[in-house]
Amino acid sequence: MSVPIFTVDAFAERAFEGNPAAVCLLEAPQDESWMQSIAAEMKHAETAFLVPHPGDGFDLRWFTPEVEVALCGHATLASAHVLWESATVEPRATLRFHTQSGVLSASRKGAWIELDFPLKPVEQAPAPAGLAAALGVKPLYVGRNVFDYLVEVGSEADVRGVQPDFAKLAKVEARGVIVTSRADSAGVDFVSRFFAPRAGVPEDAVTGSAHCALAPYWGSKLGLAEMVGHQLSARGGTVRVRIDGDRVMLGGQAVTVLRGVLV
Repeated sequence: MSVPIFTVDAFAERAFEGNPAAVCLLEAPQDESWMQSIAAEMKHAETAFLVPHPGDGFDLRWFTPEVEVALCGHATLASAHVLWESATVEPRATLRFHTQSGVLSASRKGAWIELDFPLKPVEQAPAPAGLAAALGVKPLYVGRNVFDYLVEVGSEADVRGVQPDFAKLAKVEARGVIVTSRADSAGVDFVSRFFAPRAGVPEDAVTGSAHCALAPYWGSKLGLAEMVGHQLSARGGTVRVRIDGDRVMLGGQAVTVLRGVLV
């Protein structure tokens, strides 16, 4: 079996920025353990596996090097980019992905790709034991949604300065932890970082699914439906967000950096 595989930098305007994801184009479903092994081999935060859906679009699953996840933005962006760039689908086609989180879609907006994702708002919650110490911060707010904890801190400098104790953070019972603040930089509304050592990703470079929580959180605080978020990882990346009812549109760019074949 030969499987086309790609590495794509998602939420990136040029190579070696944003968040790298692997994308595998499959002709038929494969064994879950095989997909997990491929994700562990690739060592990216996420590897996406695409199979043509019997009705329309594609079945899409995402794996970190250690576990399968229910929602992933950057690997969905990378998948859409690969499908268009490889001429697997028509260049102007709107893509539909059947996932554990329902049907997601992707469309082209000039040089950008826009993903239609579900909002995952947070509700205020008690900070779990050890969370603030693991992050080394003084939270202004702690919230929780179905996936992650969200921690607001005082400034962009505080977000940049977080140096987590990953062993302690891995004990927090959640997929990951979002740390965020208002932005100081021009043209950006809020900044964030995302840590998920429990899922095998100590720090994710740019996290689309985290913006499903960040968009309604900052939208409510700032009174805005359209915003720009910047993730302050070492690679960095920009995510445009637009709230539409119970959905959020995530906008980003993508660059292919590797094409190959799994043998």
